Amino acid sequence: MGNDAERERRSRAAGTLGRDRDLEVRQFVEALARSVTMGDGRAAVRFWEIPALVVGEAAIRPVTTNAEVDEHFSTVKHQYYARGIVDTQPDVLSLEWITDRIAMVRVRWPYLDAKGDERGEETMTYILRRDDAGNLRLRVAIVHGEAPKH
Repeated sequence: MGNDAERERRSRAAGTLGRDRDLEVRQFVEALARSVTMGDGRAAVRFWEIPALVVGEAAIRPVTTNAEVDEHFSTVKHQYYARGIVDTQPDVLSLEWITDRIAMVRVRWPYLDAKGDERGEETMTYILRRDDAGNLRLRVAIVHGEAPKH
């Protein structure tokens, strides 16, 4: 049931406001991609809210300091480069606003070589939460794993 004002608010959120929020999430993952491909750990820190959690098949890892984020994103670029992977562009597969402040986004990250050819991919699901200042921050990263090029 619910009152008319609440229905109107939800309707607006699903319309233009919802599209604006979706665009904000897409811009967030694009900016995150830039910090990763540049190996800019300091820039990556601004996308995370600590504490955070990284969940994968083999391990669950709490992220408790900005220094951990900085170190990871400052070094991971070199691991990708050693494999011939020099770039990526986020492909948002799904996006759902769970609450007004929490979004769940599933992103496919293609592995691109120097020629721009795809050499594989990985998929991640992120839980983003809008902080008290109104900025989206990554709180949970779920690692789906890598897949070779088909």
